[in-house]
Amino acid sequence: MRFIPVIATLATVLAACTPTQTAQVTMNSIAPVSTGASLPPMQSFAAVRGTPPARGNADIARDILDLAFRMESGRPLPVFTRFEGPITVALAGEVPPTAHSDLARVMGRLRAEAGIDIRSARTGENAAVTIDFQPKAAMRRVVPQAACFVVPRVSSFAEYRARRGSEVTDWASVTRRERAAIIVPSDTAPQEVRDCLHEELAQSIGPLNDLYRLPDSVFNDDNFHTVLTGFDMLVLRVHYDPALRSGMTEAEVAARLPAILARLNPAGEGRGTGMDRMAPRPWIDAVGVALGGQGGESRRRDAAERMLSIARAQGWQDNRLAFSWFALGRANVGRDTIRATQAFEQAQRIWNGLPGGEVRAAHVDMQLAAFALADGRFAEALARTDRAIPVVRRAENAALLSTLLMIRAEANAALGRSDEAREARLDSLGWARYGFGTDAQVRARMSEITGLAAMGRRS
Repeated sequence: MRFIPVIATLATVLAACTPTQTAQVTMNSIAPVSTGASLPPMQSFAAVRGTPPARGNADIARDILDLAFRMESGRPLPVFTRFEGPITVALAGEVPPTAHSDLARVMGRLRAEAGIDIRSARTGENAAVTIDFQPKAAMRRVVPQAACFVVPRVSSFAEYRARRGSEVTDWASVTRRERAAIIVPSDTAPQEVRDCLHEELAQSIGPLNDLYRLPDSVFNDDNFHTVLTGFDMLVLRVHYDPALRSGMTEAEVAARLPAILARLNPAGEGRGTGMDRMAPRPWIDAVGVALGGQGGESRRRDAAERMLSIARAQGWQDNRLAFSWFALGRANVGRDTIRATQAFEQAQRIWNGLPGGEVRAAHVDMQLAAFALADGRFAEALARTDRAIPVVRRAENAALLSTLLMIRAEANAALGRSDEAREARLDSLGWARYGFGTDAQVRARMSEITGLAAMGRRS
């Protein structure tokens, strides 16, 4: 389930981005964008292939078991399930214009990288997976905290509402997947639609769980990764390996995983401990408070401190410790810039040493570049965007990419580099149209970043 990104608003200076698919920078008072010109065409990413995972097979086997035999709530699943045979996918409801091409791209990757027999359903054919696009308001009345979600044994949002709460829509009662519905908002930014297609399609056919410890996966509710990674493709390839079948117990799957991974990922042999545990519920609950939209700033700061305290007590040195530092930095934005900066830098230090941590480190660079822009440290803002932009392009995060380019444009302008500023600003707008959606939202983001630069010029 992909959660709704929450906007963190600063009282006086700026706001950091949330750990989601959307980079957020917001102010109380913003400088207007003095342009009525039409925006450039929407940009789109070229086809890419995921980078193979750099972790050992013992750790990957443990991750696969925790992903496949647990729900996000921690509830165990009794047996392994998947679709047996070819998988067909249909679009229904108020389908956004970009959904067709984005769905074709992700299905092409699933065929090429995960070896899954998946295709679009023909007209009139009963699809295995139906992606039903509904207005966001209608979705939130039923599932308030989910940006998009997947349900078994139904083929539409209406069917889900009629059977909600019954055994029909209970994943724990499924022994073999026959039908599933993915519910996605029809009235949101193209990037959010694409992100939902990636994560929810992967979960409709593969693992249902998310794990905060994973640094290189969309199967993680921190939502730093927005498209399926090389690790995710390996997980899905394992999920559909001929050595497995629906109805197997966890012990039966565990017994077969070493041979499967040795065959599919020989580079991972002999590495990894397979000993790490799932995060305890108090830490997960603290995440929900620290990064959620409920409660005041003091409560969110206390929750972030609690995350860090638990992470340290557990002895973690992985993504969860870095994420705890990140949450603490975000909780102090607008209140204690020094504390926020120190926390972000601690998170970045850990992520720089983790396989797959580059995307998360780039999010920190955006945070600190925004600080630098508002503080008049324009050369530092440029250096941080220089480092982050190539990583973000590879990760296909248009919202974050456009924000970095806007920061870069304003920093160049402040340094008198008008040509470089114009080039970065024009590039940012095409990506912003994909990342944020409407022209009004794009112009608002431009205004926010312009306002940060105005603060920097006055500092």
